[in-house]
Amino acid sequence: MKRWKVATGLFAVLAGATLVITSAGWAPAAPAAAGAMHHAAAAAADFNPNLDPGESITVSPAVKGIAPHPGFQPAPDTYHHEFQANCAPNHAAPDDPIVFPGQAGASHNHTFMGASSTNAKSTTGSLYASSTSCVTPQDKSAYWFPTMYNGDQVITPSGTQVIYYKSAVYDYTTVVPFPKGLRFVVGSPSATLDEFKNAPGAVEGWECGDSTKNWDFPANCPAGTQLNVRMQSPGCWDGVHLDSADHKSHMAYPVGNPSDYGHLICPADHPVAVPMIEFKMAFPVSGDMSKVRLASGRGYSWHYDFFNAWDPTILAPLVHHCINGGLQCNPRGFDIYKPDRGGVLDENYQLLPGVS
Repeated sequence: MKRWKVATGLFAVLAGATLVITSAGWAPAAPAAAGAMHHAAAAAADFNPNLDPGESITVSPAVKGIAPHPGFQPAPDTYHHEFQANCAPNHAAPDDPIVFPGQAGASHNHTFMGASSTNAKSTTGSLYASSTSCVTPQDKSAYWFPTMYNGDQVITPSGTQVIYYKSAVYDYTTVVPFPKGLRFVVGSPSATLDEFKNAPGAVEGWECGDSTKNWDFPANCPAGTQLNVRMQSPGCWDGVHLDSADHKSHMAYPVGNPSDYGHLICPADHPVAVPMIEFKMAFPVSGDMSKVRLASGRGYSWHYDFFNAWDPTILAPLVHHCINGGLQCNPRGFDIYKPDRGGVLDENYQLLPGVS
């Protein structure tokens, strides 16, 4: 068992598990064709993820997760269970190290945040060795999404963008940190409008001004406004695979528990509750939106990718203090509405005394 102590001196316990890299590998695969082919074209036969020497795409023994506590009820004043891991865009390239590993230029164009070195050949190790554009310097994870254009002009979100880490399940005390090297895709570039609208990770579609719930780009946005989009990732992991052939099957969205008033729990085949990522992107484009597009197509082709490279000694106390603790934290793990609960990181983003 692993204990993490927050600055207030309070203790809580999470089920611990050691992630063991095995010697098992994956058979070599034929490269995918370059050009317009993307996520749907990456067939199972081509599954050949980027791995460091000695690294496996599975963990052993399997992580079991923490079962929901019978009769769990949130504290009366608990409305949030999250922290922010905000990052700025740092480059764009026609690469995708998850869907087209090792194949430079095979993807549509993506805008990258987090690890500054992310490219088609990125591995867990190369991300850890990279600099980062995230507010928290120990977050070397790679985050990317299809580049936006207005005609031929690239529209890049300006400044630091909001990336929430939340609980997807009702019993937020069961959420555990991401394992090292976990990677997945959220959404699909081949989605139809209805699929995007009804996706389990959909929030409010595209927004600008007072216009919300647009499942494609609105025709017009008030001058000076920004085009916003939010989308949530799955929050349940199968406890074994760090990636899968479709880059989604090892992850799942929670389901309602019929024996507990429909409260959300992780399904039995994906028993490990991990943070649910929520992108909240703001693009500086307004006025006539008729020429606005994504590199992947229409607005409903919005999707994003995540490749975990957090320092586990920083991610674990943030998850424990903010998500398990039912707080609404900033990137330093401090809830301004509950200052008595303390924080995780100091002004230099180092662990506060007593936090481990």
